[in-house]
Amino acid sequence: MKAIKPLFVTQLYVSKLSDINGIDILELEASCHSIAEDDLAGQKWCEDNGYQGYTSYASLTDLVWRFPIFNELKDILDLHVARFVKNLDFDLNNRDLILEDMWINILNDGGSHGSHIHPHSAISGTTYVSIPKEAGEIRFEDPRLQLMMSAPPRKIDARPELKTFHTHKPAAGEVLLWESWLRHEVRQNQAGLERVSISFNYKWSE
Repeated sequence: MKAIKPLFVTQLYVSKLSDINGIDILELEASCHSIAEDDLAGQKWCEDNGYQGYTSYASLTDLVWRFPIFNELKDILDLHVARFVKNLDFDLNNRDLILEDMWINILNDGGSHGSHIHPHSAISGTTYVSIPKEAGEIRFEDPRLQLMMSAPPRKIDARPELKTFHTHKPAAGEVLLWESWLRHEVRQNQAGLERVSISFNYKWSE
């Protein structure tokens, strides 16, 4: 009997925050903007590094303590990550995956974020706060891409699990999770408005 088995499957978790618990997205957005306005160190880092907008990635490590809504968000994300980990069949050896860091991204019109991974973490993700029409999509890359030296290209209408790249158009209130080694990028924001999201990493506790 001939059989074709899917091997080495890459998982992408897609859900709504509200699938576990509701959160006030407007309050979350207002908190992001309030922090961005006050974070002078973050503003300077963005200016010095050509970031087209604002990110707290290099300046703030205590978002969960700054506004209660970020702590509320952490509690919801903990439950989403637990769901994803169960699906991944991780053997955590009686240890937990815990939130390592969380940061705000406000991407201006014309801004993008180049291809990258999140080293030293286990699970990474983003939850979306304000995503106007034509805002930048997130694109994931097949981690085997550098090994496909003589492989023919995939058909345009190839099945999603066989494509070399997967592009996802996010929506406000959505949460995406993936294993941190998965390379990804944010395409150019062409909405004429800001694209607001909150990204995070979870690490395997010691």
